[in-house]
Amino acid sequence: MKFFRFVLTALLLCVSFVLVSAQEQTKTKIEFEYKLLATSRTTTMEKEMNDASAEGYRFLEVISGETFFGGSEALVVMIRPAEDFSRGRYAYRLLATTKTSTMQRELQEAADEGYEHRGQSVFKKTFGTEVMVILERDNKVRPKLWEYKLLATKKTSTMQKEVMEAAAEGYQFVAFSTGSTFFGGAEVVTIMRRPRHEAAGQ
Repeated sequence: MKFFRFVLTALLLCVSFVLVSAQEQTKTKIEFEYKLLATSRTTTMEKEMNDASAEGYRFLEVISGETFFGGSEALVVMIRPAEDFSRGRYAYRLLATTKTSTMQRELQEAADEGYEHRGQSVFKKTFGTEVMVILERDNKVRPKLWEYKLLATKKTSTMQKEVMEAAAEGYQFVAFSTGSTFFGGAEVVTIMRRPRHEAAGQ
């Protein structure tokens, strides 16, 4: 009986050791931490993104749409390494307008200050939707200056023609979105850009 108890105890210890070892092996070290920002006001989002940057986070993705509790909201995901992250390295500017000509001007003004296009979406409001663009500047490197071109049309066939004409001028596709804007109706909005030095050489 004593021998049986000894064997049973030894067996239980072995099983416990195997289970503990398996649990330790299945533990995954967290490499990245995420922060989800959600707001119904685009002006608030810019501040929240820069506040998150001060904590070491960087922009990852943006979407917008209807949420169960918040109605129409803009949602931004930001990311940082779990260790060895840099606080305040990135600065953010969020542009949102229902008028594409205003977006073109504001986009170029931000680009002249070293900001680059990082994300784009549309944000539904009471009257139509806003084109929402997120720009980022890396405060630790010399910014690469871009010349931006914003194309907006109600016909995809027209957009094809305009994109190819811009490509012939050295512009490259960045992003596009579609939505019903207050001034333009249902439009396809495409953003393209080319390095500043190419523009200066023409």
